[in-house]
Amino acid sequence: MTILETHIVPKGTEEIRLYDYAAQIFPNLPSRKAIKKAIARAEILVDGKTSSTGHWVKDGQEIQLLESDVNPPKAYDLVLELVYEDDYLAVINKPAGIPVSGNQYRTIQNALIDNIQLSTQKDALRWVKPVHRLDSPTSGLLIIAKTAKALVKLGQLFEQKLIHKKYQAIVIGLPHQKGIIDTDIEGLPSQTAYEVLETVKSLKNEQLSLLELSPKTGRTHQIRIHLSKMGFPIMGDQLYSKDGEVFMGKGLFLCAMELQFKHPITNENLVIKNKLPHKFKSLLDREQRRWEKYNK
Repeated sequence: MTILETHIVPKGTEEIRLYDYAAQIFPNLPSRKAIKKAIARAEILVDGKTSSTGHWVKDGQEIQLLESDVNPPKAYDLVLELVYEDDYLAVINKPAGIPVSGNQYRTIQNALIDNIQLSTQKDALRWVKPVHRLDSPTSGLLIIAKTAKALVKLGQLFEQKLIHKKYQAIVIGLPHQKGIIDTDIEGLPSQTAYEVLETVKSLKNEQLSLLELSPKTGRTHQIRIHLSKMGFPIMGDQLYSKDGEVFMGKGLFLCAMELQFKHPITNENLVIKNKLPHKFKSLLDREQRRWEKYNK
């Protein structure tokens, strides 16, 4: 099988089992369940040998992720917006409400089959792979690897925090103009920088604000948790806000808007930008108009 990623455990790594460590170093594995299956299918090797979920990771060990030998995904009929593509990688604009991957048919992984051209390179993946995760309700830019080398290099860039992401979100309330949220998440240091781009009056929520957000760490649901704990939950967040803060079934108002990184093969500096979803501007304009109408 093709080696997708290789990781050397650095010195000073705290005692941790393979099951937990793999979740940190292989961001393209979509869930804990997927990690457990990969270990059971001998798709995660330690020093070239099969291992177990309970294996204690040690300094200097080489951990490899192999391409899965299971049947290819079943194509899901969904037209995806392609923002960038070359022979090594692609970037799509993920629609909200669809998981990136998982044990179900309706996923971005399955939709990629009919939307992304396979690479012509010798190390071309049999089917292209998302390199990182976006929550199901989150929309925006998602990187797709087309070759084994690109997948490995992109994984390393994420691990080294050299892929810089910007998001935009509509939150309830008006935070300070800019700042950094550094509340720990599940006991781990976490940091998100933010800046207020626009604020409108709202009859229901007093004020709504459009924020630009730059996560400095990559914890699960980091932006959503940070904003909720700060007292400014994202509009439509059914997990971290109250029922009354979900707007007319329009989903979560959080979008991945920009990616900056060096191309894993050519070393070209890439800056890939997204357009703000129509529902964001529509909500802000409508709330401002309603407030003005009833406060003349």
